[in-house]
Amino acid sequence: MHIPIPQVETLSDILPEEPLLMMGAGPVPIPEAVALANGIVINHLGETMARVVHQIKSMAGYIFQTASPWVVGVAGPGSAAMEMAVANLVWKDTRVLSICNGFFSSRLAEMAARSGGKVEKLMVPEGESVRLDDIRLALEQLQPEIITIVQGETSNTTHNHQLAEIGRLVKEHGGILIVDAVCTLSTMPLQMDEWQIDAVITGGQKGLSSIPGVSLVAFSELAWARISQRPAVMPQWTLDARLATNFWHKASYHYTAPVSGLLALHEAMRLVCKETLPLRFERHLSCSKALQAGIQALGLSLYVKPEHRLNSVVGIALPENLSAKAVCKHISDNYRVEIAGSFGPSIVRIGQMGEQCRAHNLFRALHALGCTFKDLGVSVDVAKAMAELENALQRSKSSIALT
Repeated sequence: MHIPIPQVETLSDILPEEPLLMMGAGPVPIPEAVALANGIVINHLGETMARVVHQIKSMAGYIFQTASPWVVGVAGPGSAAMEMAVANLVWKDTRVLSICNGFFSSRLAEMAARSGGKVEKLMVPEGESVRLDDIRLALEQLQPEIITIVQGETSNTTHNHQLAEIGRLVKEHGGILIVDAVCTLSTMPLQMDEWQIDAVITGGQKGLSSIPGVSLVAFSELAWARISQRPAVMPQWTLDARLATNFWHKASYHYTAPVSGLLALHEAMRLVCKETLPLRFERHLSCSKALQAGIQALGLSLYVKPEHRLNSVVGIALPENLSAKAVCKHISDNYRVEIAGSFGPSIVRIGQMGEQCRAHNLFRALHALGCTFKDLGVSVDVAKAMAELENALQRSKSSIALT
């Protein structure tokens, strides 16, 4: 059998001449230092790699706000980190309560069920944060061993904003709390130890402004004790957290580590630490609020009410006669800006994570958004929107940090 040599294009022929500004729900633009690090390959078991990993864990302690040493990574997307957390803590007949606001929180529930858990879902109304009274009742009735929740449900831009209180409730009932912070870590406060969270999941490609494909999980001492006492061997070899400590804690072999991605992650985390979390949180909040004000000045509606709204991914309600696919294609083709559709509701989403939260990106994205809606026959006021964005940034106390 003869297999012909395929005729393929070079990347320069495939990629657009003008790069797209990535303003969707991830991945996000990356700083130059991160891009340069991603072009380096070193020995994944050498002394240099061990030093890099040690510093990643040290920086993770600050970014996750935890003193726990049990930080491990996985060569995979944020979903792989989700599965690592769930599969190591859930096994046959484990009682699991999954708080479900949308697509990604429901994915945690599915992962728990596939791991053998007896899963009960607490369904939260569309576009709302979970209520403490509902969690309290579910904990009393079900007595779950494991509770899963997302801090930010990117599928519909909803924010579960009472994690501190939720952590306290879970501990009062003897449970272990898993939090998906893929789109929120380093964009808004999350204090793992103080809020009594037992596993925090994140990916590199969102708030941290690194590349996709390298993710982290931080486990509390309580969670690690449960993992260490697991009654049966983990069926997933690659995602076995105890095996992962060979590389992450013993400078030994688990599998060939994504060295370039880890170097990129190191640089991304270094930049987070250099900026400091308080200034980073202020920058993200100021940028997101300013963008939201600009969107509303266009004459468009934000999908989620302010008290439930996720600031790291902003959802914009669409007119009945307009599809997310049409908006996303038009803004990409004509204005070289990439935004996202959704997983369910009739919205488009604009990311406000990491390098997206820079004044020049906000102006370009808002202008492109306004022009797109205008081109597609929606009456919007682009000039008013741009002026409101400028005014909101000027009013912000952190305007000096936005450039």
